[in-house]
Amino acid sequence: MTKLSVNVNKVATLRNARGGNTPDVVKVATDCEIFGADGITVHPRPDERHIRYSDVFDLRSILKTEFNIEGYPSEAFIDLVLKVKPEQVTLVPDAPDAITSNAGWDTISNFEFLSEIIDRFNQAGIRTSLFIGTEPEYIEKAAKTGTDRIELYTEPYAAFYETDPENAVAPFVSAAELARKLGLGINAGHDLNLKNLQFFHTRIPFLDEVSIGHALISDALYLGLQDTIRQYKECLK
Repeated sequence: MTKLSVNVNKVATLRNARGGNTPDVVKVATDCEIFGADGITVHPRPDERHIRYSDVFDLRSILKTEFNIEGYPSEAFIDLVLKVKPEQVTLVPDAPDAITSNAGWDTISNFEFLSEIIDRFNQAGIRTSLFIGTEPEYIEKAAKTGTDRIELYTEPYAAFYETDPENAVAPFVSAAELARKLGLGINAGHDLNLKNLQFFHTRIPFLDEVSIGHALISDALYLGLQDTIRQYKECLK
């Protein structure tokens, strides 16, 4: 069964809007685990506008499921990951001021850069994943960097799902099949939600993990966190 990793960035955004520690990011993350999440994802940014570096250390000490840290591999980020030693690090090509991840890696232009960083994480025993689009040439080059997995950037799928689901998912099926053939594990994330997740999952049955934050936390406002996680898990059966 595909694992569900809950991204708690939006919880930190709400906390930071008021100051203090409400809502408590650590408690929400542990509740997510209790309610059935298979992992927790965070994406600390240089300005710490949501997840703070201190949150990452706090979470590491209490999480019992897989911990996935996303981010652009600056030296500060690399140092954080090597100190925390999560189960997985997901490298994204975000500029420091990006609101959210909005593109995958050009693994051809960034091949040497990524290969060196991935080697450092591999030596530390940390599983690596590259945030990437569906372009075959980028996936083929990703496999040569030494990464363990790719994370498919699914916003294009989500954008066209309601009008043409089959054509929306087709490039992702092809990308996943290629990645699997090359020996890569396959994650996915960005704009997956209760409407489009099950269809995506049925077309890519060898999907290892999905990372979902914005939609899941938004749904929890209406459904409650426990029932929301239950419904997302149902989509992955």
